[in-house]
Amino acid sequence: MKNIFYDVKYTKLSMRPFLEIAKGGSVDLESTTLTERAEAALEVAIVKGELRPDAKLKIAEIAAEYGISQTPAREALSRLVSRGLVVAVGQRGFRVAPLSGQDLADITSTRIVLEVAALRQSIRKGDAKWEGEIVSCLHQLKRVAGRSRLLKNSPELDRVHKSFHAALIAACTSPRTVGLASQLYDQASRYRNLMLSNAIVADEFVAEHEELANVVLSRSANAAVTKLTAHLQRTYHDIYGAMPD
Repeated sequence: MKNIFYDVKYTKLSMRPFLEIAKGGSVDLESTTLTERAEAALEVAIVKGELRPDAKLKIAEIAAEYGISQTPAREALSRLVSRGLVVAVGQRGFRVAPLSGQDLADITSTRIVLEVAALRQSIRKGDAKWEGEIVSCLHQLKRVAGRSRLLKNSPELDRVHKSFHAALIAACTSPRTVGLASQLYDQASRYRNLMLSNAIVADEFVAEHEELANVVLSRSANAAVTKLTAHLQRTYHDIYGAMPD
């Protein structure tokens, strides 16, 4: 099994001022609470690797760096625990969730179970609006990814990529399934960022998603499920090799 994490260079735990992160990202300063803003800023820092795996997250330090009180800082960390990006360590506080092959295999296997069921239902129930949203999201993904020969990871790429995957299962009638799929996508983001740190040809990335969209839109459920399963396993395969049984 391959393990590349010893070769990844993480910066020392550091946090930009809270308002700088909020204004520079997609956070709406007027419509969100302090807890929501802190959650969004911490998520960005974790996913980008600015807060390294297993790093201690001190409530007082977070509150001071973000210019907020300790209450919203603690609530933000608790929300990230429920999303799998942070772990609570008994009475000792919080840490960034660690990275491991076992964790990614679990995330991937669970995504496959949920998204395969959601995709089958979407293919059965999806209407013209559902099909149009897939086409629109694919267009946005192609537009962002195609700006350079080699794929450049960015918040915008992650946003359109997530929207594409959400569109595939949007006709699923279970809000919990859709919500859990969204959370698992976020949990896989740190691993996906490691994969994207390698040279990936943008045209190949786009072609893989276009093939997936085309088979889904053909309403061939079995073929679509096979294609989606292989696609979801790609991140694990590129980092660790073959998925465990």
